[in-house]
Amino acid sequence: MEHICQKSLPHAPWMQPATRRLPGIQPLDMADWLVMDEAFGPQMALRDRLLKDRREEVFATMGGEEAAAEELLALILTRLGPGYEVGTGKVTRPDGVTVALDSNHPLLVAGRLVQEDLCLLDQPEGADEHVLTGAVLCFPASWSLSEKLGRPLTAIHDPVPEYEGHLAARVQRLFDALHPDRPLWRAHALLYADPALHQPRRHADRRVQPKGQSPFLRSERQSLLRLPESRAVVFSIHTWVVAWDDLTADQIDGLAAHPIDKAGVGA
Repeated sequence: MEHICQKSLPHAPWMQPATRRLPGIQPLDMADWLVMDEAFGPQMALRDRLLKDRREEVFATMGGEEAAAEELLALILTRLGPGYEVGTGKVTRPDGVTVALDSNHPLLVAGRLVQEDLCLLDQPEGADEHVLTGAVLCFPASWSLSEKLGRPLTAIHDPVPEYEGHLAARVQRLFDALHPDRPLWRAHALLYADPALHQPRRHADRRVQPKGQSPFLRSERQSLLRLPESRAVVFSIHTWVVAWDDLTADQIDGLAAHPIDKAGVGA
């Protein structure tokens, strides 16, 4: 699979104390929710290929999430930036690809419109945690959609020691309190030897940690927003992969002062 990298990293979570410490949650301006960067064309072409050729790996739902998916798609249509052409029953992306709005499950259609991976979470009646009910996950960073679908919040990502106990409870309280008018974001970063965007791994299949100087840094900006009608939570992920040499001098100095461990910054 080809290497698709950005030439700069706009969010470096290790550079600020507020984003460096777990969970690093910050208020989100909805004007900044969906990002279109210089890797848009190659990333979207890869998304289309994965959704066509490896659909069962990158798209899955539990059933019952259709109303939330339709609400999410409708929201995305109101938030598309310059270069999109929205017509009757179709959208033409800035890369010239036209997506029919009624051609598939609304979550899958939404996943073909934007660079972000899109996950839907809901809290079943009587449950203590939100669970993953559906996702378009084309660019997983060492986790598997099939392994996480239907599982609770604490199991969506590979567990890290810092997430256990009080932090897990704190994050669930954050989900409980999430208001449609007050979306949130956080970012984390990991050092990678392999820059491939599509890196699914099951929990037992651990990622090999790079030895010596890592040639790439992978960062995710993760956003959380509650849909007002369905009350489902949208967890969206925009992925940057940047070569070490393309980091700024300040970012490299910041990594020297605050090294990324195997769990990542803010992971």
